[in-house]
Amino acid sequence: MFAAACLGFSGREPLIVDLRAWKDDDHVIAVYKDDGLWGAVSKSSLITLEYREPVYRSIRELVMSYFDFYLNDPGHVSLREYSRPLNLRMFDSRGWVTSDDDLSFIGEYVDNTRHYHLLKRKNAPKLHKVDGTLLKASLLAQKRRANACRGIG
Repeated sequence: MFAAACLGFSGREPLIVDLRAWKDDDHVIAVYKDDGLWGAVSKSSLITLEYREPVYRSIRELVMSYFDFYLNDPGHVSLREYSRPLNLRMFDSRGWVTSDDDLSFIGEYVDNTRHYHLLKRKNAPKLHKVDGTLLKASLLAQKRRANACRGIG
């Protein structure tokens, strides 16, 4: 939400895309377009789910750039669905950018929008667990933030 607000203040549309996961938390990315190509800004406990350069021709292509790195705790690739871009300006009348109130109405709206499957459902359980090294590398952001909070370099 913060990234989308920043995009809005910089003259872009405040667009978000919801990423749904299997046996994992969903994730929301703020998306933007440069010269007809999609990029994204996000914050995650997995370093591999953060920024994407605007080099993707479609939202699906952008979302697929997250696929191999969207991992649940046991190390399974868990990304399964995504929404179309949602323009948060539709909530401007509710003061979403500056409100101190709960913004769960936005989450409810996003949850009820159409989502597109990335896989045929029957293939989802057949995905392999990732190598432990990739899972550890993905969690570096979480460790880095925890150390920063404790004052450790």
